[in-house]
Amino acid sequence: MELACLDLEGVLIPEIWIAFAEKTGIEALRATTRDIPDYDVLMKQRLRLLDEHGLKIDDIQAVIATLEPLPGAAEFLNWLRERFQVIILSDTFYEFSAPLMRQLGWPTLLCHRLQVDDTGRVVDYKLRQKDPKRASVQALHSLHYRIIAAGDSYNDTSMLAEADVGLLFHAPQNVIDEFPQFRALHDFPSLKQAFVEASDRPLTL
Repeated sequence: MELACLDLEGVLIPEIWIAFAEKTGIEALRATTRDIPDYDVLMKQRLRLLDEHGLKIDDIQAVIATLEPLPGAAEFLNWLRERFQVIILSDTFYEFSAPLMRQLGWPTLLCHRLQVDDTGRVVDYKLRQKDPKRASVQALHSLHYRIIAAGDSYNDTSMLAEADVGLLFHAPQNVIDEFPQFRALHDFPSLKQAFVEASDRPLTL
């Protein structure tokens, strides 16, 4: 049996922190795991910037409410779910995800949680576990699933390496250059074709 594991931001939906940076004009909030491989360093920077500018969870959620999935993402996900069991493995937070998950038909999502105080200040974050995407694929392997995975950032590469087939999708050139072992794709028709070719059973486009 095969499973498809996908990253979320940059693959199916816009990068939430980039959208928030554009709304607030805070350039440093544009940094993502495409730029800073160490997720803890990245999140501490984000929390510091939120505090410095007096921004709270409601401010971020208001921007998220205006976002839509990337063009073609919902159609691709529907196609994929007809052919595979699909799990979204993301470093986003449940406190962010609901509006976009609703638009994608509520796929299974494994991600993290934010710690928010009574005033709405984001005070910390809680990871599910260390290197959660890789650990999830390892756990699925222990259940004897074959995994085809796709992601776009540094924090996806351990998941791609652990999968039976790992694909880069919408990845920036720096990630493509550093991880040439993963096939790089840039549009949903190509990603569909890659899943068909990677599967160990007959699939149709």
